[in-house]
Amino acid sequence: MKRLLTILFLGLSLCAFGQKVAINGTVVDGNDSPLPGVHVIEKGTTNAVAADANGEFTMNVPVGAVLEFTYIGYIPKDVTVTGAGNIRVVMVEDSDVIEDVVVVGYGVQKKKLFTGATVQVKGEDIAKMNTVNPLGALQSKTPGVNITSNGGFLDQGFKVNIRGMGTTGTYSPLYVVDGVPNGSLSSLNASDIESIDVLKDAASAAIYGARAANGVILITTKKGKAGTGEVAYDGYYGVQNLYKIPTILTAQEYMNIMDEARVMDGYTPWNWETYIPAKDLAAIRNGSWKGTNWLKEMQNPNAPKTELKDT
Repeated sequence: MKRLLTILFLGLSLCAFGQKVAINGTVVDGNDSPLPGVHVIEKGTTNAVAADANGEFTMNVPVGAVLEFTYIGYIPKDVTVTGAGNIRVVMVEDSDVIEDVVVVGYGVQKKKLFTGATVQVKGEDIAKMNTVNPLGALQSKTPGVNITSNGGFLDQGFKVNIRGMGTTGTYSPLYVVDGVPNGSLSSLNASDIESIDVLKDAASAAIYGARAANGVILITTKKGKAGTGEVAYDGYYGVQNLYKIPTILTAQEYMNIMDEARVMDGYTPWNWETYIPAKDLAAIRNGSWKGTNWLKEMQNPNAPKTELKDT
């Protein structure tokens, strides 16, 4: 008898668990505004609906079913159905899925809605290049922008040409750092840059007037954010040497050339004994001393070049 009652009870429980109930729900965001078009699906099935313009939906699902809510730009959320009735679902915006924006002279615009000729480079892309000067990282990231080094030595900077020779007689564009014109990009730490926007056409740079004749480079630096503080350190070390050192004459070769010049001019060779101490002259003559190489004396081989950054 007990076994029969147990089987009967289990059967009734399974029936109750598998019975579908009506769910009326509303989906809102963190500001309590309805989210139209949210996709709601019963996990493991094809039973799905979409929220209407008021963020409301109606579904028939069994008790214990898991409803998955997904919406572009928001974190997916699962809700377990405990019974019939009304439910209210609050979806949280996903901070990692932020729509790209373009910085322009008067603010920012959504990238997909902006029609001007601009090039944007993210700060994380610049940091990956491991370059001391951010302009060096832009060389391969900004089509239509000609960036060349001012010379072959370190710290000589770069020349940026966006729109050719301007009315001011120079090639240099206008640098705007966090809304402040006439800034400098070379003095900024690449780790502090959030994004760099290059305004190439007249419409994008019109707000800056004649100063923007050669184009505008807008630099947006990183701002403080709430949360746990982070400390990052980057260190660069290098050495610098002359690429090619000319071969100079030894002391004996120099003496020979000077003597030949004297003879060709009709004079006798130099009397080197009157100019060079006997000990040094003997060393030159037997080849044990080749003279002082003043080019090497003026050099500092493997001179260190360091660049330390902390953020």
